[in-house]
This record gives sequence, C-alpha cells and structure tokens, in this order.
Amino acid sequence: MRDFHLPGRSSVLAERGMCATSHPLAAQAAVEILKNGGNAMDAAIAGAVLLGICEPQMTGIGGDCFALFSPAGSNEIKSMNGSGIAPKLANADNLRAQGLKSIPLNSPHAVTIPCAIDAFCKLSNNWGKLGLDRILQPAIHYAEHGVPIAERVAYDLAELTENLNPAGRDFYLPWGRAPKVGELFAHPGQVKVLKEIAKYGRDGFYTGEVAEDMVTSLQNLGGSHTISDFAKMEAFYTDPISGKFPDYELFEHPPNGQGATAILLANILQHFPVSSMDPFGFERTHIETEATKLAYDARNRLISDPQVFDATSKMTSEQLASDLAAKINMNNVISDISSITEEVHKDTVYITVVDKDRMSVSLIYSIFHGFGSGIASEKFGILFQNRGAGFNLTPDHVNEYGSQKRPLHTIIPAIVKEQGLVKMPFGVMGGQYQATGHVRFLSNIYDYGMDIQTALDSPRSFFENGSLRIERGYNESTVQKLSDVGHSIEQDIGPIGGAQAIKICENGVLEGASDPRKDGCALGY
Repeated sequence: MRDFHLPGRSSVLAERGMCATSHPLAAQAAVEILKNGGNAMDAAIAGAVLLGICEPQMTGIGGDCFALFSPAGSNEIKSMNGSGIAPKLANADNLRAQGLKSIPLNSPHAVTIPCAIDAFCKLSNNWGKLGLDRILQPAIHYAEHGVPIAERVAYDLAELTENLNPAGRDFYLPWGRAPKVGELFAHPGQVKVLKEIAKYGRDGFYTGEVAEDMVTSLQNLGGSHTISDFAKMEAFYTDPISGKFPDYELFEHPPNGQGATAILLANILQHFPVSSMDPFGFERTHIETEATKLAYDARNRLISDPQVFDATSKMTSEQLASDLAAKINMNNVISDISSITEEVHKDTVYITVVDKDRMSVSLIYSIFHGFGSGIASEKFGILFQNRGAGFNLTPDHVNEYGSQKRPLHTIIPAIVKEQGLVKMPFGVMGGQYQATGHVRFLSNIYDYGMDIQTALDSPRSFFENGSLRIERGYNESTVQKLSDVGHSIEQDIGPIGGAQAIKICENGVLEGASDPRKDGCALGY
C-alpha cells in the first residue's frame, strides 16, 4: 500500500469493466462503450481513435498500430499487425544517389502507408459487437466540438510546432502558436474522414476522395506513393511470441515490432540476482543499462520485416541471453557497441481494456515522432506517420528501405499470463524505451512486490544517444556511483515514457493503473 502522506495515486478497482489510457476523455469514452453493450475491442478502438484528437502529436489515423487480445472466455492470445509498408516504388538506391545516409524524418520518404485504420476495421468486424458507426461517434463528436488541451499535451506541443508543414500548421495549430492548457482543439477535416470510415469501412479511407487527398499531398512533396499502394494496404493476424519466467509468461507482438527485444532483455536479467538489489540503486540500474545496450544492439542487427528475415528464434533464445549476460561487468561500462539512437519525441498512445466477459485488449497506436513526419494532407489534414525512418540505407541490411517492406517498429503491446491464465494486459509508451520499460515494469512487480500503480510511478532510467538518462527520483549517491563507473549521466530531460495496465485479480476484480507522466487515468465500472 502506498504512503498516503506523500503525493501519488491509488490503483483503480472495479468489477465489470475497465479502461486505462493516457487521456481521461478517451478512458471515459471507452467505459461508456462498455456500459452501452460494447465489448473490450469496441471500447479499445473507440478510445484509440479519440486519442488522435486528444493527443494529436502522439497518434492519429495516418499511423500504425499493433494489438494483442484474448477473446472472452479464453486464455488464448491473438495478435494483429497493423503496420504499414513502404510504397511499391520505394528504392534505397535512389535515396543513396541523393547523398542520403538515412531517411529524413520530415520527408515523404519516411511515410509508410498508414495501416491502423485497416486493422481497426478488421478487428471491429471480426471481434467487436457494435460496428464502426457506433464506436467512432466519440471521436467524431470531439473532432467537431473540440477537446480542451491537457497539461502534458501542451508541454509536448510547445516543443513541436516547427515540425509541421503548412497544412499541418493550419489543421493542428489553429491558434497560430502552441496552445495553452484548456484551449479547445477541434479537427473539422477529420470529422469528414471519420464519417466516411464509419459509413464505408476501410474503403472510406483507402479509396476515393480521402485516399486521393493523401496520395496527392505526398506526391506534391516528392513521394512515390500511389492510389494502388493505399488500396492494397492490409493489416494481418499473426502469432504472438512469448518468454517464460519463474513467476509469469510474457507475450509480445512478433517482429517487425521490437517485442522480442523485451524478451531478450528479461532473459539477460535472469542471470543476475536482481530481486536482492536496491530497486533504485547502483547495481540494478547499471546491470539494466548494460543489458539494454546489448539487447538493443541485437535488435538493430536482426529485427526487420519477418518476410525478409524472422529474428524471433534468435532473439528469444536463452543461449543468446547467456552470451550477452557474460559481457556485463560491474566495474565498467560497455562502449564498443552500435549506438542506440532515435530522435526525441517518440510519440505513441496505448490503451488497454478488459470487459465483463474478460475479453482483454492491449493496443498501441502511433505516428512515431512528435507529429509524425510533420506532413498533413492538404484537404483533410491527415497527419502522416514517419515510420519509414525505422528503415536504414545500409546496402543488403535486413532492415534496408525497400519496396513494400515493413520497417522495424518500436511500438509493442504486451499481455502477461500466470499459470496459463491471462493476468494483465499492459503497455509502455516512449519509442526506444518500450522494451526496457516492459521489463522494468514487470521486474518492479515480480522482483520487488510492487502493486501495478507503484510499479508505474517509480523512477526510470534509460540509455539512449550515448548517455544514461536518469529521472530525478533517483538519489544523488546512486547517480554519482553510476557516473564514477563510466556512465555519461543526463538528468535535464523530459519524463521517460508512459504506461498503462489492468490486472485481473484472483477474485475477478479488475485493478487499473495509469502512468503519472501522462494526463490519463484508469476508469472502471
């Protein structure tokens, strides 16, 4: 139990159904869907699409998603890959001929075909109860009438205004500047698009007037996208991957997401007595940091579109984990390793819902960087993701930019089982941090006995761009020890990630938790 003398929040408890996500209006909309006869899939999609209005810098219908879910009355976990492909005409040689060493974040070359909408349509048709028309109504309402800008949203937007193209500034900065907390944001262009999707399903997005707007806007900037690329875009079901540990089994989305990285990292940490260490002390932080470097280096070398190379068996092997664990030394840091780099503001939303029949949904939905590519379509203001920046331009690399390929993705939903039973859908936002965030969250619970809200509240650290980023919740002596052993410390940073979780307790009660680093909450009924 938390110390009620100190600031914090309690876990939310409810019996019938629950949603946890990063914005209160989306959580409320999801719970209302549950109350009105919808199931967890209906509620998750309704809340996710609304998050594109509530947190437009984080996600939107021009992005991608991944989902894990367990059907009502079942402990089977299913997986949906809603990540988009590069255009058919994408060619790495052409970009290298322009002198490019990587794919520019704010260029049309970074725009893969948005796939989230096709995934939502499939999931709704196959697993929902209410239909798209009903579950899109909350997003349509708020897109038309506006959402008050929340505090974390205002914090993010203040640093991102330069990322938008002229159409993007018109649609997403109607004030002519970064917004202030409480100002209303509406998106009339998206009202039209959402109504088309509600009426015609995926064809309302991938064909006709909406698709023509997207293609024309990208081609005008030099993109190779075609109407055919959009018309043929399809999400698909796949099989989740898992790692078994003494107290739980962790289910992740398979590549091209980085879920296998979380399993590898957890396997590496099994070689150390983590539970005997101070949870926020030098030893745990140092070991986790070094293990992260090694696991992410393996990710960068191996994970790509699985149709090119399937890295699952290698990344989840205990032998690889053992080999990497042996490289960790308590007295110095690993420096000779490919850098873990990614531009700041890796923006994503996550939503989890469990309903009265115990269908569980773990869904993550993103446009990648803050405001994605920064390119909005000219007519409807659809903001495009820049997931193509997840490719590289290294000749013959498994993750090389190329025609109709899917890039490495950082976004990963997760579900935990205990003794074969679905126990907890959860997710961690924050770009690169997500795999490390999954493992730290679970370690907080299973190694240190924290409840799920405390596990989210606890301070974080993460190695990125050559430095160990440490939140201010760590004490000075720990930070000094880390510096002394050779870590380059950075503490003038924003919050690291964000997360949500719902635990199904032994008596059937639902326990929800929401990260204080975001504006959101867990709500139940």
